[in-house]
Amino acid sequence: MDYSPLRTALADVVAIPVTPYDAEGAVDRAAYRALLRRLLDGGVKAVTPNGNTGEFYALTLEERRLVTELTVEEATGRAAVLVGVGHDAATAVEAARHARAAGADMVMVHQPVHPYVAQDGWIDYHRTIAEAVPELGVVPYLRNPLIEGAAIARLGEACPNVIGVKYAVHDATRFAAVARDAGLDRFVWVAGLAELYAPSYWAVGATGFTSGLVNVAPNVSLNMLGALRAGDYPGAMKVWEQIRRFEDLRAERQSANNVTVVKEALAAMGLCRRDVRAPSKPLPEPRRAEVAAIVEGWSV
Repeated sequence: MDYSPLRTALADVVAIPVTPYDAEGAVDRAAYRALLRRLLDGGVKAVTPNGNTGEFYALTLEERRLVTELTVEEATGRAAVLVGVGHDAATAVEAARHARAAGADMVMVHQPVHPYVAQDGWIDYHRTIAEAVPELGVVPYLRNPLIEGAAIARLGEACPNVIGVKYAVHDATRFAAVARDAGLDRFVWVAGLAELYAPSYWAVGATGFTSGLVNVAPNVSLNMLGALRAGDYPGAMKVWEQIRRFEDLRAERQSANNVTVVKEALAAMGLCRRDVRAPSKPLPEPRRAEVAAIVEGWSV
């Protein structure tokens, strides 16, 4: 298969949409569609329903399927859809097949949450999923610094549809080594730690980055992408400074408020409710005001 259109889509801002809830706590379909259209109208070319910013682990099986279907309906013809899948291998395969049936283009495989991960077992897990959906592009989400580039290379040799890697280890030097050991040109390397890490990762081989902030301000994320593509690192760092406090709030206490801050910003803009599901928690009132002030300063 020709995966080049999918590779192009990954080399961009890969948006991770939030999953809004209604007053009863169910997925708010209308709000979700509206948020997706806002992303698409803003110029986003790749979206990942059921990502961590979408509260993947807090959604039921039925809700994950619903979010997948809603995303495909809104994004078809406008952006590539990269559906998050995970849990045990059988559940991940079932979700990947559902994504294929719904009309998605790719699946992103969440890092296994099992406490015991062997490198060969990591390969087997991803190979099982990739071989079940050879028509789809497959993107492992890698947060484990112990997975070596050689293991990724072996997975790519076995599965041609593994076309990219979302790399989310807080170490640009480690990323540079892993990407080169795996094959810098064999995979599309997506900086999985969003805008604050995008410039450093870009300098050593990434060509795309994921974003939760893009839910709030698509133009800000795309401005950073444009600067990085142009080799304008001072311009990219101007965006970095603009968003630094917002992203620092999300990263506090091992990213405890990763989703909460984004939803708070959207609530301040009147786009969805601030509700999140446990183990996340809404912000206290002083932080709510700070988030609202940051967003107001962006003129979005």
